[in-house]
Amino acid sequence: MNWVVFAILALLALTAVTVARLRQLWAAVMFTGIYSFLSASWMMILDAPDVAFTEAAVGAGISTVLMLSTLALTGEQEQPTKRSPLVPLLVVTITGGALIYGTLDMPHYGDPNAIVHLHPDPSFVERSLEDMHGLPNVVTALLASYRGYDTLGETTVVLTAGIAVLLILRRDEMERPAIASRAKRRKRKASA
Repeated sequence: MNWVVFAILALLALTAVTVARLRQLWAAVMFTGIYSFLSASWMMILDAPDVAFTEAAVGAGISTVLMLSTLALTGEQEQPTKRSPLVPLLVVTITGGALIYGTLDMPHYGDPNAIVHLHPDPSFVERSLEDMHGLPNVVTALLASYRGYDTLGETTVVLTAGIAVLLILRRDEMERPAIASRAKRRKRKASA
C-alpha cells in the first residue's frame, strides 16, 4: 500500500505546483477539483471515510461549482500582477516549515501504540445511548456530539467560503464598468 500512498502524495504535489503555475483560471479550478479528489482518495487510504466524503463533497463539489460561478462573472484569465512574489513565497515556506515541524511529534505510520489505534475505546459505543439522551445512532452521536467541534469548524469553513464568494461577486458587480473599460483599452492597445 505504501507505493499507492507515495503515488497519491506525488500527484498531490504535482497538482499543487500546476495550480500555482497556471494562468488560465478555468483550468486552475479544474485542477483544484482534481486535487480535492486526490486528497479524498488519500483520506480513504488512511481509514478516514468521513473526512474523505467531506473533502469530495465540499472540496471537489461545492467549491468547484462556486469557483466556476465566480469565473462566469469575472473572466477566465488571471490579471498580471506587479507585486513581488517573494513575500508570498516566504509566507508559504514558513507555513510549510511549521506544518512539517508539527508532524515531528506524530507517531510513525502503522504504530500499534499510537493513540489513533488505541481510541476510541468501546466505551464510546457503550455510553453513546446514555450520553446522547437516548439517541440510538452511534455514528450520529459521534459526529454531532463527540466530534461536534470538528463538525462546527467544517460548517464555519463552508459558511465563510460562501460569504467570501458573495462579497467577491458583489464587488465585481460594482466594478464591472471599470473592468469593461480596462478590457477595451487593452484590446485597443493589442490591435494598435
